[in-house]
Amino acid sequence: MKDVLGQAIHDHYHQLTPAKLWINNRYGPKEEMPVDVYFRDEDDMPDLEWVALNECRGNVLDVGAGAGSHALELQNRGYDVLAMDISPLAVAVMKERGVKEICADDIFKYSGRQFDTILLLMNGIGLAGTVDGLSKLLEQLKTLLAKGGQIIFDSSDVAYLYEGDLPTDRYHGEITYQYEYKGQRTDEFNWLYIDEQRLTAIVAEHGFDIEVLYEDEHGQYLTRLTLA
Repeated sequence: MKDVLGQAIHDHYHQLTPAKLWINNRYGPKEEMPVDVYFRDEDDMPDLEWVALNECRGNVLDVGAGAGSHALELQNRGYDVLAMDISPLAVAVMKERGVKEICADDIFKYSGRQFDTILLLMNGIGLAGTVDGLSKLLEQLKTLLAKGGQIIFDSSDVAYLYEGDLPTDRYHGEITYQYEYKGQRTDEFNWLYIDEQRLTAIVAEHGFDIEVLYEDEHGQYLTRLTLA
């Protein structure tokens, strides 16, 4: 897949010719994704992300780290953090921004270390793509958890997108997206939003206990998984 998001992050960091990053979808008009959201400092992060960072402990794996803002904040707090992203250009930007330990890898294929906290913010759990993919991701994350470890991530119920007319051929949180930037488009890819009730049932099947840490007025929630 073309590194369209990484290119947008790279260009923004280096103050190159500005352009809009678009997200195409199948449920409505394309949406602009402000690139500066990946460069927020601690004062600009929403409460949900602050709660997540405050709940981190031990050594941390930041999955889908993007431009490295969460990893940098954790570094500043003294945590041992590994920032992971599949985008080569995002990884390059993280290095330039001062993230100390970075891994350019696919979370589904990563092995070799275990972590006290696995962090997936900005609906990072969405990389599962589908409900079936979530089961596969949970089993993979389980192999990366140290004894007593935790997985922290946020998601939301996106049923509102369908205005009461939910799809019948798939779970309504399985969304198809495509990034577009400077005339370049990625292939379409699946991204998952999971409601609390469905998530609770799924994680129990994989041996996890679940705790909701925070919920905002927009229906976004932050959760912690631990092995039962």
